[in-house]
Amino acid sequence: MTTLLDVQNVSKRFTMGGIFGRKTIDAVMDASFSLSSENPEIFTIIGESGSGKTTLARMILGLEDPTEGDILFRGEQVDRHAGRAERLKFMSHVQPVFQNPFEAFNPLKQIERYLESTARRFLDTSDKAAIDKAMDDSLQKVGLSLKEVRGRFPHEMSGGQLQRCAIARALIPNPPLLIADEPVSMVDASLRMSIVNLLKSLRDDLKVSVIYITHDLATAYYISNRIIIMQRGRIVEMGDARTVLENPEHAYSRLLKASVLSTDDAGAGKLGTDPTMLDQANNSVGRAGELVARPDGRHVRVYA
Repeated sequence: MTTLLDVQNVSKRFTMGGIFGRKTIDAVMDASFSLSSENPEIFTIIGESGSGKTTLARMILGLEDPTEGDILFRGEQVDRHAGRAERLKFMSHVQPVFQNPFEAFNPLKQIERYLESTARRFLDTSDKAAIDKAMDDSLQKVGLSLKEVRGRFPHEMSGGQLQRCAIARALIPNPPLLIADEPVSMVDASLRMSIVNLLKSLRDDLKVSVIYITHDLATAYYISNRIIIMQRGRIVEMGDARTVLENPEHAYSRLLKASVLSTDDAGAGKLGTDPTMLDQANNSVGRAGELVARPDGRHVRVYA
């Protein structure tokens, strides 16, 4: 089986402050997982703000260097300092989709200009007909067309439409891997499922793997093949999405599931979290522990 992405014992440490007040922050600690080329999947990274999930994504994209460990894409080291040609080749295979589509596009620039510049860069052509076809093909994949987008500015599109344009831009070089960082968090609730279903169709129809970064357990359960749950930089549980989310084992995983609002007790004022569960989850913070395999295929971090 050919490995598409291999994250090997990756850690990221940031140094903060000046000479007299310097401190280090371990954003990611000893993260490992891999994706296969033969089996496209949606691999989800779940965690609260500050869990390290976005930092991990930035390292996979080559925007940050790991402090320790290695990230290999198709057997080659991901290197932020690679030459322009090597970097462009890597970017044609691994594309990001960011959280806020309104920040991804300049409000004074027509959307088609972003698509056009991406096509020129990655397809290495200046032929207008070829560029227009590449733009229209990618927009068709997300349920839009060049005719609908041409001449329009970002403020003339809905959040859902604009996020689809961002995904279309990422699809122009036909990458085998997308890194989608909270792609539905800035989209109206009524439009979120359209983006989530789009990610599913990219996997099922176009055979694109997606690393889906979220704190939303509902969408993670709906579309994920596998998940990892991160707490303060460490992976605390990983495995088949439904196995983990239906019956989480680690205390922090259980806390995340228990924190999802339910309509069962709507109006009863029960918004508090069980203090015992909260204490158990906090008890693991700062402890290394060890990821241990379970009979059902998941890995759970346990502590001596």
